[in-house]
Amino acid sequence: MEAVAVAVALGFLLLAAAGDEAREAAAVRALLTRLLGPGPAAAFSVSVERALAAESGLDTYRLSGGGAGARVQVLGSTGVAAAAGLHRYLRDFCGCHVAWSGSQLRLPQPLPAVPEVLTEATPNRYRYYQNVCTQSYSFVWWDWARWEREIDWMALNGINLALAWSGQEAIWQRVYLALGLTQSEIDEYFTGPAFLAWGRMGNLHTWDGPLPRSWHLKQLYLQHRILDRMRSFGMIPVLPAFAGHVPKAITRVFPQVNVTQLGSWGHFNCSYSCSFLLAPEDRLFTIVGSRFLWELTKEFGTDHIYGADTFNEMQPPSSEPSYLAAATAAVYQAMIAVDPEATWLLQGWLFQHQPDFWGPAQVGAVLRAVPRGRLLVLDLFAESQPVYIRTASFQGQPFIWCMLHNFGGNHGLFGALEAVNRGPAAARLFPNSTMVGTGMAPEGIGQNEVVYALMAELGWRKDPVADLGAWVTSFAARRYGVSHKDAEAAWRLLLRSVYNCSGEACSGHNRSPLVRRPSLQMVTTVWYNRSDVFEAWGLLLTAAPALASSPAFRYDLVDVTRQAAQELISLYYEEVRTTYRNKELVPLLRAGGMLAYELLPALDKVLASDSHFLLGSWLEQAHEAAVSEAEAHFYEQNSRYQLTLWGPEGNILDYANKQLAGLVANYYTPRWRLFMEMLVESLAQGIPFQQHQFDKNAFQLEQAFVLSTQRYPSQPQGDTVDLAKKFFLKYYPRWVAGSCDRLTTPGSCSPQTPTPGRFLGPGAGQASQKVPRPG
Repeated sequence: MEAVAVAVALGFLLLAAAGDEAREAAAVRALLTRLLGPGPAAAFSVSVERALAAESGLDTYRLSGGGAGARVQVLGSTGVAAAAGLHRYLRDFCGCHVAWSGSQLRLPQPLPAVPEVLTEATPNRYRYYQNVCTQSYSFVWWDWARWEREIDWMALNGINLALAWSGQEAIWQRVYLALGLTQSEIDEYFTGPAFLAWGRMGNLHTWDGPLPRSWHLKQLYLQHRILDRMRSFGMIPVLPAFAGHVPKAITRVFPQVNVTQLGSWGHFNCSYSCSFLLAPEDRLFTIVGSRFLWELTKEFGTDHIYGADTFNEMQPPSSEPSYLAAATAAVYQAMIAVDPEATWLLQGWLFQHQPDFWGPAQVGAVLRAVPRGRLLVLDLFAESQPVYIRTASFQGQPFIWCMLHNFGGNHGLFGALEAVNRGPAAARLFPNSTMVGTGMAPEGIGQNEVVYALMAELGWRKDPVADLGAWVTSFAARRYGVSHKDAEAAWRLLLRSVYNCSGEACSGHNRSPLVRRPSLQMVTTVWYNRSDVFEAWGLLLTAAPALASSPAFRYDLVDVTRQAAQELISLYYEEVRTTYRNKELVPLLRAGGMLAYELLPALDKVLASDSHFLLGSWLEQAHEAAVSEAEAHFYEQNSRYQLTLWGPEGNILDYANKQLAGLVANYYTPRWRLFMEMLVESLAQGIPFQQHQFDKNAFQLEQAFVLSTQRYPSQPQGDTVDLAKKFFLKYYPRWVAGSCDRLTTPGSCSPQTPTPGRFLGPGAGQASQKVPRPG
């Protein structure tokens, strides 16, 4: 009888496994149809078989077939593996490209044959995606259609572990009501939608809230669809868990509760920060944590991995290892009280962000408080400041090597591709390494797509890319659908400059004078030779007649023109500062006028030619998430605050800066004009420049922008190539004239510095040469 029972149980398990395989294969086939259309999709055969993986947990795909009359065979050990194999075929055999800004999917006919059966296995268990902040900086207003495209992108790039944190406030609302809090107390606690990431990590409460009832309903609906789709591919969604933070109102309901009020965060006062943290020994800790997880898993099911961050950018109330161990254990115990199989996904940012506090004893207390293997640590900023090296591979706890790359969702060409390329392999070779995966953890997406293409590919590679120059050349050809020597040369220049940051100083946070509140103390130094950016700009314009039909090329042309404008603003700002300090009024007027009245408006026009660079598109997403005019206005104000003041008083001013048409015209430009007016007034009257007074006046402009209801176009205007060419002809000669003694190192300029004619033909730029150089 016992043998029969075992056989029956095994039979059910095999049926379940077969059902999962069939579901995952169907999900990949549906993705293929969405991507290529029904006709082209029919040329592929997709199947999923767990047995393909030689080693359990290491996703594997196999490609074969193709050629005249033959279907391409895509086999994966999971749905994610099959999708990654499909992407590999489209990329390497068909020259296709899948990207946020638009995909290039021109298939050769017939489909190329796979010469030999190609089998590839990932070197590690996980390919992780997202940052808690991504939920606010990029995903906040998304509907299901946009989420569907993102999950397809994730599957094609082999992502099998990702946060799924939508809808959790609706669950918390149920928990708090059950505990005895009133609806008004709950409403007062939640932040507005654009700031939920920091409410979830305990950094903020209340700011720019409350959440409308419709928000909770829509997010619950979205979370169900997100989870269903992720699971259909065989991805593992990471659900949230209780980290210990509670509303202040908990002390009304439970007067004897043991709580500690943490310090302030992000220059916010305690009206919006200074979270209340339950003491780990208080019985309420387990009650709240387990009740939340029970409600959450009842609503959404579970895949047994949960994220929680108790001390994200907040100093714990005690550095005693015993306290830190108890606080950590309490979070874990609340998880396993509901789910005995729970694994805790911890962002390792706290160890990197406050290294003076997190010494060996403190780090060890956290890492040892959870059974080995049940804490999965994200080494979040490993491309620049890896933590695994100074913690002996997180003292035996498994970790994921992550590339953070971007802060605040900023625009700006940036990358540390050499460090990214070599980092994962080095981490695997580290003595007694416990690395179990790679990850992409940007605060914001939709920028620097080359960086993410490389990182996604590295998730399937055991070794670094041997020749990044050759790799980026191929990337350009796939991106535009055709090989073009000038475009490829432009990308190699970008690789050696903006994408070649190295050392701990590298940060994907744009601090250009363009997007900062002006002062006379701004830093303009960069890690690269700016002439490479201008050379790449010219080369892209040279390629424009051949490549202008490519949406990705037009996007890149806007992006590189935007970067060139950013460099020019540094040039003119230095002229402004120098002429002011030298008390030269006329040159000050000339340089400042060029910056604030010509260059910035011209940049706004270029940005307006592409839908990805429109303030109107960003705000329209917020409007479409609303169910009433009042709600639309509230959501729009959330968006404007996040992009600019990031708090009622400019608390984290311009952290989430973006270069969008409309934002440049009506936020950055008025601020620069005010700065110039006050500098000129200072010089004309012979009185020192009053930075404090300027800051007060600038805040009035900034706040007026946030509170404004002005609508902005959500459709592009003008021709990108024409606008970029005019911009180049006007400003490139000024770069040539001003660069050698202003922005580059001595001796780096050549007497043969190229003229516009080199890129755009004889006679190019003749009219623009009549305009005098700045200063």
